[in-house]
Amino acid sequence: MRDKVILLVEDNPRDEALTLRALQRSKIVNEVVVARDGVEALDYLFGIGKYAGRDATIIPQLILLDLKLPKVDGLQVLKSLRADERTKRVPVVVFTSSSEQEDMIKVYDQGANSYVRKPVDFEQFADATRRLGIYWLLLNQVAPE
Repeated sequence: MRDKVILLVEDNPRDEALTLRALQRSKIVNEVVVARDGVEALDYLFGIGKYAGRDATIIPQLILLDLKLPKVDGLQVLKSLRADERTKRVPVVVFTSSSEQEDMIKVYDQGANSYVRKPVDFEQFADATRRLGIYWLLLNQVAPE
């Protein structure tokens, strides 16, 4: 079952704040759950660790995933998501500051749905976030469960 939740996996407090502000300004009303490292993201998704007891059948509608994360990096989070039946079809947008072609190839090879480089300028950042929200939350058709 997909809930109207966005999971934002971001360890940089500035980028977290910019993303949340941009989503609010864009009038995206979905609840946003923030995980600040890869372990916290996986714990949330699978209802373990500090999220033990959370109904893990409620899956986010969208995951915005940074690559450079502490504890477990974004690529490993993506691999874990795609390896599990419950999360293998969840749209994952890698939203990162990396412009390395190798990173892009790796995430697409692991099943990312999109790769977006975070703009440095706030207005461009906000616009990119708004467009991501509109596309992935309103226009994109999700595969049936």
